[in-house]
Amino acid sequence: MGDPVLTAARMRAAEQAVIASGVPEYALMERAGAAAAEIIWRAGGSRDTLVLCGPGNNGGDGFVIARILRAKGVPVRVAALGESRTTSSLQARAAWAGPVESLIGAQPATQLVDALFGTGLTRGLDERVAGELHRLVALASHSHAIDLPSGVETDSGALLSPVPRFDTGIALGALKPAHLLHPAADRMARLLCADIGIAATSDICRLAPPSLHPPATDAHKYSRGLVAVMGGAMAGASLLASHAAARSGAGMVRRIAADTGIAGLDAIVTSPAKTAAAVEQALHDGRLAAVLAGPGLGRDEDARERLNIVLKSGHPLVLDADALNILAEAGVDHLPAGAVLTPHEAEFARLFGDLPGSKIDRALDAARRSRCVVIHKGPDTVIAAPDGRVAVASHGSSWLSTAGTGDVLAGLVAGRLAVTRDGYQAACEAVWLHGEAARRAGVAFVADDLIERLPGAIARRL
Repeated sequence: MGDPVLTAARMRAAEQAVIASGVPEYALMERAGAAAAEIIWRAGGSRDTLVLCGPGNNGGDGFVIARILRAKGVPVRVAALGESRTTSSLQARAAWAGPVESLIGAQPATQLVDALFGTGLTRGLDERVAGELHRLVALASHSHAIDLPSGVETDSGALLSPVPRFDTGIALGALKPAHLLHPAADRMARLLCADIGIAATSDICRLAPPSLHPPATDAHKYSRGLVAVMGGAMAGASLLASHAAARSGAGMVRRIAADTGIAGLDAIVTSPAKTAAAVEQALHDGRLAAVLAGPGLGRDEDARERLNIVLKSGHPLVLDADALNILAEAGVDHLPAGAVLTPHEAEFARLFGDLPGSKIDRALDAARRSRCVVIHKGPDTVIAAPDGRVAVASHGSSWLSTAGTGDVLAGLVAGRLAVTRDGYQAACEAVWLHGEAARRAGVAFVADDLIERLPGAIARRL
């Protein structure tokens, strides 16, 4: 599992557990401030620094940070948004021996620390305060957000008011959903987590790099996993998916399609299937470990007939694109339990409607209702299992917003499903490998370039 991700409520509970064990609340604040100050010191050395402190405990953390940095010889100033209001923040403010300026009209510094508001914010900043924050961040060469950038909603990643972009987000104790969910995640160029001595456990985690294994010494193409990709009206999409599956670690890929004689198939075997009977025959193979339907399938009657045969085949399924759009017409109750679904935002809405809550909440609700693993794609991709496990991938390449990359991901999921025989594991591995292939491809790539980078991405995790 990756780093645990705690909602605001779970974070409060974790902090209260530490306090209940005998650690005073203020001692926990000192831990948080000291851990954040160490990160800032290592990054910025003796740069002149302005710390912005709010009225609550996040502001208290800021006063601790300012005091510790000053003790290290850093020229530090503090600008506060009014008086401190909590017992611990009052104690932290009293321990700060320097002056306290007003936030409004404060002079900028080379380094800016935002400790105005952290976890648990429920409303946006006053327009004037938000404007001052933007001004001071823009005038600083380096900026750090303590716990979360001020103006961010913890659990959804929504921006409650305009939020500037910080060089570093320093999560206190554990990651929060807003560190990974957009648009908030995009407001932190770099993300670090400061250990403050709490036991952070959660079914939600940041997607971790997978641990992969080479084939066994006695492996053969069928033991490594046979994948079938259902072709349709648009051959290019199923070809991309097939090539991705072939480079996923699976042993063999069979593309079932009406088209024949397409050049450049390389290792992909095409099973000609122009009729429903031929499709049924192609899928009547007990060695199949995964079947993918959707990329380039189309939505005409032939596509619907092919999909219906796939759904009745009894094989482990990955459903993408047109398959999801066809199934959306029938309703969520008709989704095949145990499948892996790969919807983007529009497809997700067609399948499941306007669900409440954060993207994590919605993906988890969809997984439980459908009894499927759901890969809710986007700049933040949420992978949810019916049993409550959730992994969140964030800060992926924006160059993935090009045609065919979703087909590559679908093929990669099918290939990893054939290897692992576990839908959630396959989804997590595929999403990570897809992102790593994009990183290796650099900029201005096309979907075909991702496929070429998959062997290198896999090699990195062996």
